[in-house]
Amino acid sequence: MSPASPHVLFACIHNAGRSQMAAAWFNHLADPAKARAVSAGTEPGTRVHPEVVEAMKEVGIDLSNGKPQFLSDDLAASSSLLVTMGCGEACPHVPGLRRMDWPLEDPKGKPIERVREIRDDVKLRVVKLLEQEAWK
Repeated sequence: MSPASPHVLFACIHNAGRSQMAAAWFNHLADPAKARAVSAGTEPGTRVHPEVVEAMKEVGIDLSNGKPQFLSDDLAASSSLLVTMGCGEACPHVPGLRRMDWPLEDPKGKPIERVREIRDDVKLRVVKLLEQEAWK
């Protein structure tokens, strides 16, 4: 990725579900020469939720080695777009950084059928974002 390529940051509280799925879908579907994504959380968990790993594995994306990371001000400042997912006031505000919020249900502890629905909703939102920004 060139330094001029947009860097999208997907953020939620624990960085163990929604934001992990979103960054994985984004990097799977985007043109890597145009944009890349990372994910982080305000209170990162110790691992990606097992039900999220399972649901993503079903679509050929392996998150078993995913590691939640802290959403620092520096990480946010190095991005061109921040997509929040339920962290509300705990998400950093970076002046000049474009921000959008995707109100998505936390998949933690949900039955696999519901996690699949959340996974598919995340994919649709990522596809729409990629099309809007011409990053495919």
